[in-house]
Amino acid sequence: MAVGLLGLTAAASASGPGWGVGSSVAALPAAAGPAASSVSALADVAVQPGVQHAGRVQASPPTTADCEKAYKVACYEPAQIQQAYNLPAVYASGVTGKGATIVIVDSFGSPTIKNDLSVFDRTFGLPAPPSFRVIQPAGQVPAYDPANSDMVGWAGETTLDVEYAHTIAPGASILLVETPVSETEGVHGFPQIVTAEEYVLKHHLGDVISQSFSATEQTFANAAAVQALRGAYQLAERDHVTVLAASGDSGAADVGLDQTTYYLHPVTSWPDSDPLVTGVGGTQLHFSAQGTPTAPTVWNDTYNKAANEFADGDAGPNPLAGGGGLSVLFGRPGYQNGVRNVVGDHRGVPDISMSAACNGSVDTYGTFGGAPAGWSPACGTSEATPLFAGIVALADQVAGHSLGLINPALYQLAAEGAPGIVDVTSGNNTVSFSQGGHEHTVRGFTATPGYDLASGVGTVNAAYFVRELAFVAGH
Repeated sequence: MAVGLLGLTAAASASGPGWGVGSSVAALPAAAGPAASSVSALADVAVQPGVQHAGRVQASPPTTADCEKAYKVACYEPAQIQQAYNLPAVYASGVTGKGATIVIVDSFGSPTIKNDLSVFDRTFGLPAPPSFRVIQPAGQVPAYDPANSDMVGWAGETTLDVEYAHTIAPGASILLVETPVSETEGVHGFPQIVTAEEYVLKHHLGDVISQSFSATEQTFANAAAVQALRGAYQLAERDHVTVLAASGDSGAADVGLDQTTYYLHPVTSWPDSDPLVTGVGGTQLHFSAQGTPTAPTVWNDTYNKAANEFADGDAGPNPLAGGGGLSVLFGRPGYQNGVRNVVGDHRGVPDISMSAACNGSVDTYGTFGGAPAGWSPACGTSEATPLFAGIVALADQVAGHSLGLINPALYQLAAEGAPGIVDVTSGNNTVSFSQGGHEHTVRGFTATPGYDLASGVGTVNAAYFVRELAFVAGH
């Protein structure tokens, strides 16, 4: 089973002392933009997928009742996800993402993704995307090896990303950008991703970039190391391309350099903390007995034994919650001045949230080697990010062009009480886990009316939000 967890964590091989907001990148001079300087920095960053495979696969897509019976967690099909965001009304107006291109960036990719998306579409009555291209601008990807767990994990991530971006914006084109990260060499990661994204931007190949990966800020050697990797985001800002990143799936905690142990105090991750990126957090969807969507809450399955068994294979508690908190790399950007009472002098994340709960997973279809072929539920901010990429593509169609950095518009809409912003006022991202023979709890942040570090400005009602975003960000 592909459970899209951890939003993809990455760790740097250099030592990473904890350093404070005094080394804020926001206060540093702009980094050099050329690809060469970006790529030469931190060549030893290893990007890892957080997708898990536990063999929970079946021949047909499981219904919500199927998942509740088999796994004691809910799962949803595309129509339920579309309904949760009031998307049928958007499609009825002729807005499907037509003319927009969603760029999905994944290491390795999946060798079966085109066929898998085709089966997914036929099963759920979705149209094929107008265009679905796969490119490898940072170098040829090694031949797929089903015995390589890293490749298998990335294939699961790719499947989730492509199928659910397409679910939200069925009329948008998809550009899958695969990078040749190889764990066996141990010296690849973010530089290849930066190279690939800079290629996409310099050739004007897309309108919104979806990134389901992140690295704990403290795992980088220093702020300058991150600054040197920001070239793609600076290009995106200049060329008005929207960039999204998952806030991670470890709640207020996140993993250290060894990628197995957690920090014992609140931390956050990059690139979702980058002021030029929209950080996407996680919610849990809820439906009435009649199937009508009700108020979403912050995603936190940490203390749900069934969700832990489903995702991690034990009763937990394990960190299973959306990332969020205060950056130690970046100072407060101007668009967060209105929420300075929450973020202080720091960049706060997430900016907005979408469905991510494991108790509320989505059905994915994959036939890549190394995992059982068929239908499996997936979850995490690795889901939320492509979902929101689809929302942005819909707004791009309405605006008639890409919208670029949308964060100022998100905070403006929230401050104005726009009906497209759905405030999330319940839940938190506090997590607990066993480590070093002791159980630890990292106290996170609680949802409140308005902006908070558990859900950002909240989530969206697309029937209003798509046109609101197109108007405010488009002007």
